Amino acid sequence: MTEPIRVLHFADAHIGMENYGRTDPATGLNSRLGDFVHRLDEMIAYARENDVDLTIFAGDAFKSRTPSPTHQRELAHRIRDLAELAPIVLLEGNHDLPQMDKKASSVEIYNTLAVHNVYVANTFATDIIQTKRGSVFLGFAPYPVRQQLMRDQDTAGKTIAELDGLMAYVMGGMLEEFAERAGDQDMPRLLTGHFTVTGAIWGSERQIMLGRDVEVPLSVLADPRWDYVAMGHIHKSQNLTEGQKGAPPVVYSGSIERIDFGEERDRKGFCWVELERGKASWKFIELNARPFVTISADLREEEEPTQTLVELIDKRDLADAIVRVRVEMTPEAEARLDDGMIRDALKRGGAHVIAGIEKKVEQAARARLGSNPEELSDDDLLERYLLSKEVPEIRRESLHQLAEPIFAGRLEESFSED
Repeated sequence: MTEPIRVLHFADAHIGMENYGRTDPATGLNSRLGDFVHRLDEMIAYARENDVDLTIFAGDAFKSRTPSPTHQRELAHRIRDLAELAPIVLLEGNHDLPQMDKKASSVEIYNTLAVHNVYVANTFATDIIQTKRGSVFLGFAPYPVRQQLMRDQDTAGKTIAELDGLMAYVMGGMLEEFAERAGDQDMPRLLTGHFTVTGAIWGSERQIMLGRDVEVPLSVLADPRWDYVAMGHIHKSQNLTEGQKGAPPVVYSGSIERIDFGEERDRKGFCWVELERGKASWKFIELNARPFVTISADLREEEEPTQTLVELIDKRDLADAIVRVRVEMTPEAEARLDDGMIRDALKRGGAHVIAGIEKKVEQAARARLGSNPEELSDDDLLERYLLSKEVPEIRRESLHQLAEPIFAGRLEESFSED
């Protein structure tokens, strides 16, 4: 009996994403670059240990369309390691594409150099790839480029919404044609794509997205002529056909590392698939992604806000985490909060980077005295203004003292005495 084909499916490596990083003294590189390549190394070790047959990299190798030579080098080391284990397909995502149609993509160099076992999928196409456990029929659906897909369509006078609908229709027709070809093959069949499927749950990727997005209906992909659909583009790992009988798994592997606090609670990793004709079993393998931690506290009623917050910080596991602090407080509590002691507590707890201390200062009731400003005294009006500007209490008292001779009409007298 033929063994299942072992497939590694991952996406959205985004090499070059360096927010919340610091310089690593050992390498001179940004620590966040290290995070992303270390996740690749963990994944490659798993693939090697479990004897991978085929790797599907479902798009977005880099953060930028024009990655630096350092970023290219770091990825190339990992592509080489994967290609030594088994064939690898590099599907072009929106972050891999050039801004102009005729320019090279960030991963096209692997085709140009004819790197052994590396296949760059930059057009909608199908192919058969040989692995050590058998052949696989593959359909490739890279990020849709409007100029390429719409060349034979009449687009004159159409609105953006109409163009998006037409583009989704054209993509649906191409994917249906691929499924028909797959149906003629007596071997495992896998479709890989980098685009949005209707019903998918987004992560933080919308904040860093390059290019317009077109949604393809799930029904186009949930076709039993495919055994597994390996998706990239959306950072949250999910199976869109979970519980649907007769449909193949349509799976976004998600990104391999956290981008920002929007992904604080998301698991990061890759998919390990055992692929056979007629079925695919798969599991999500979690990677040791950099933790993001938010510490929230309501300090409005605290007499000792600094001590309370430090005690809260000391209870949290902050080892190697990127940490932000969010506090609610009154102006009086803000004046008593020692930011230096808070940062010291975070560092003592092992925080990798302190992303910030965000303060939401509640305006005191005095800021709303009277519905008519004409009913307020000069001193009350000043207090209302200072509270609206979130001026600390000690500073407000000083300004009131300075303003007293002005309100009392003694300004000229004070100047003449000087």
